[in-house]
Amino acid sequence: MEFVTDMAAKRAEMTPEAVAFSDFDTGRNFTFAEIDRRACQLGGVFRARGLEDGDRVAVLCLNHPDFFVLLFAAQKTGIVLVPLNWRQPAAELNLVLSASRAKLLFHDEAFAETAGELAAGSGIGLLPLGAMANGESALDGVLEEGGSTPVRGGLVKAGTPWYLLYTSGTTGLPKAVIQTAGMAYANTVCYAQSAGIVTGETGVNYLPLFHTAGINLPTLPLFLFGGTSTVLRKFEADTVLDLVDAGRVSCFFAVPAVYQAMALSGKIETTDFSRVRSLYCGGAPVPKHLLQDFQKRGVTICNGMGMTETGPTIFLMDKAHAAEKIGSVGKPQLLTDVRLVDGRGQVVQGAGEGEVEVRGPNVTPGYMDNPEATAAAFTTDGWLKSGDIARRDEDGYYSIVDRIKDMYISGGENVYPAEVERVLLTHPAVLEAVVVGVPDEKWGEAGAAYLIARPGEMLDAAGLTGWCRSRLAAYKVPKSFLVVEELPRTAAGKVRKTILKDTFLQENDRRFLKS
Repeated sequence: MEFVTDMAAKRAEMTPEAVAFSDFDTGRNFTFAEIDRRACQLGGVFRARGLEDGDRVAVLCLNHPDFFVLLFAAQKTGIVLVPLNWRQPAAELNLVLSASRAKLLFHDEAFAETAGELAAGSGIGLLPLGAMANGESALDGVLEEGGSTPVRGGLVKAGTPWYLLYTSGTTGLPKAVIQTAGMAYANTVCYAQSAGIVTGETGVNYLPLFHTAGINLPTLPLFLFGGTSTVLRKFEADTVLDLVDAGRVSCFFAVPAVYQAMALSGKIETTDFSRVRSLYCGGAPVPKHLLQDFQKRGVTICNGMGMTETGPTIFLMDKAHAAEKIGSVGKPQLLTDVRLVDGRGQVVQGAGEGEVEVRGPNVTPGYMDNPEATAAAFTTDGWLKSGDIARRDEDGYYSIVDRIKDMYISGGENVYPAEVERVLLTHPAVLEAVVVGVPDEKWGEAGAAYLIARPGEMLDAAGLTGWCRSRLAAYKVPKSFLVVEELPRTAAGKVRKTILKDTFLQENDRRFLKS
């Protein structure tokens, strides 16, 4: 489609008095009509300040309903929103801000100091957003700015850049993935038909808003279906469980680290999950023991897989087969085409293994101001290369084997860390496991395993080595093990393996248990 409807305007037209967002900290509710009105007012402020189509506006904040006001104001005006990663220091944010060429920076009270540093270095204009100490919204004052006339919504070009999400780059400047309204509508179709979302669904928004899951899983689909999202500043396991127990969450999405934190909370024993209709997971596979723990509580976590570049949904597991096919991410969703390509560049037919390539209306047009990266990401016939190796079974269900870049070669043999991690996670004393390939004098590369022990359990190298050797080929067994308290993660909950590799090299392997 060349055009789609203005999201906030259309939803306000359909269910104006229904609650779109409930701010947990202040208790303030925002109806669909109010969200649209505020977005129209903010669009008028943009115009009064001389911003034009394609200009960029950045935002640095914890979760708050007014983030979405800003998002919809950008859609109405053709301005491109740039959410900033509040986990980064000012020095890194300065690089992103400079590359984005943003003309304004919205920030909440939590990051006022950082925003001041950024403004001092760039001269960018600052505007407040989010809840103030008295509980009122800082955006209210901005919306009353004199000389501005509210804009009115209309048709939106489906392929026009709407907001940018910066990938968590490991070297150099992260790439800015273009997100469009067309991608958002396609993701809503893909996610909603699998989750069975209906009008009036309820969810909780807590994942960071500089990440695709914070915006799109499932908050934006819920908004478009007329549902209500309770907004938390950020994740708190007990608070989320309280909301579930109170029946305020019918549609839930999380990363494995969140499910793990919930499982370790004492409140989970008394939490009533009966009103949760769907629980999905992405970012990484959910360990088998965690899936089974939730199944005992009468709920089924369905794995999925997506990318920032695909808006993000590609695969989602259906509830009917989740217990039967543990580890699978399901099938490609309604508006997504997937093919597997083997190491010889041939498309795999039927059951088999290869790199996942994707096409469809949920796929990004590319990376902003980076034609080289865009060209490298796509095949000559227009398929997005995911960088993930997947295996498709005889029933058409997919399982992610590993990232191509995470594979290492030990003694001439390919080792996929994810396979080793799955075996380690079956050990009764292992809570979490991450394996990376590190230099080795004898084998070229060998595995180094980082482990988190289950509460009250002890781990030793001999036991872990024996466990692995009885279940894996010898070349796949990690040579070193290290028990840690926590693991470095991205906003999506993925473990930052490059940091673990650097740690191994910097510490010269000295803290590791040897097999």
